[in-house]
Amino acid sequence: MKRIGVLFGSENSFPSALVEHINARNLDGIRAEFVVTGAVPLDAAQRYAVIIDRISHEIPFYRSFLKNAALHGTIVINNPFWCSADDKFLNYSLARKIGVPVPPTVILPHKNLPEGTTERSVRNLEYPLDWESVFACVGEHGFLKPVDGGGWRDVHHVNNREEFFRAYDQSGDLCMMYQKAVDYTDYFRCYVIGRKHVRVMAYDPHSPHADRYVKHPPRYSKTLLYRVEQDALKLCRALGYDINTVEFAVENGVPYAIDFMNPVPDADLSSVGEANFKWIVRTTADLAIAKARLARHAPALRWADLLGTSKPRTKRAKK
Repeated sequence: MKRIGVLFGSENSFPSALVEHINARNLDGIRAEFVVTGAVPLDAAQRYAVIIDRISHEIPFYRSFLKNAALHGTIVINNPFWCSADDKFLNYSLARKIGVPVPPTVILPHKNLPEGTTERSVRNLEYPLDWESVFACVGEHGFLKPVDGGGWRDVHHVNNREEFFRAYDQSGDLCMMYQKAVDYTDYFRCYVIGRKHVRVMAYDPHSPHADRYVKHPPRYSKTLLYRVEQDALKLCRALGYDINTVEFAVENGVPYAIDFMNPVPDADLSSVGEANFKWIVRTTADLAIAKARLARHAPALRWADLLGTSKPRTKRAKK
């Protein structure tokens, strides 16, 4: 029996619907269930062929549990090694490298020194910082946000230098980025599953959480929607995410990738809406089942194997 486990926290609608949907298919040799784990020994036997992770970004114990499971052959969605290595500044740099438009962005030194460090720890930092070059790059209208954050936590919208420095002074020892604001006319949130399937959803980030998915969007050009879809796929394939959401703000017809480090994106029925919810459940189930059917041995002890980036080895012909 190949088991698909769902590891989750406070959310209810998606984990339950996913397990019920997979089991309702009555597939031979495949069952879905909620993950149960206690203390984990190094050589723990793996109960699950696949684990869908919805909570390890908040619980370090779960992240280590999943890495150990992956080391012993369990397929984890999303790959915990990729997620641990990721940050938003790296993502923006990667997007620029692969040709996906992103707003001008700079990473900033901590306003306050991280705990346990002193001024001697940052002797390689330029001081005073060249703020003129920062504003020349980004401008005075932008967003100050953490390099590794989510849910709009510690994000500041600033309109001038005074507001910028007031927000920066409040950032404490967080590592922050400063990004140019996009004066958008359209905004999309794209669910990407399996690095193949994209659901483009009109989205209003300024509405209350339960109303952000636009129920009656205007008609968009096919060219714009196709570009958004292809750029979302390009990003997720480069990042190695099997499940992700990618947000685009459209200014003068150009979709700028704004937020695309969401390995545990919101999938609650009350927020995404019934039609989107059914698509997410069905498409995630398809992905998990396909992964469970893969014949897989424990990966070799190399980062490329753990990250899922190694290429099959070819046999050399004998001379």
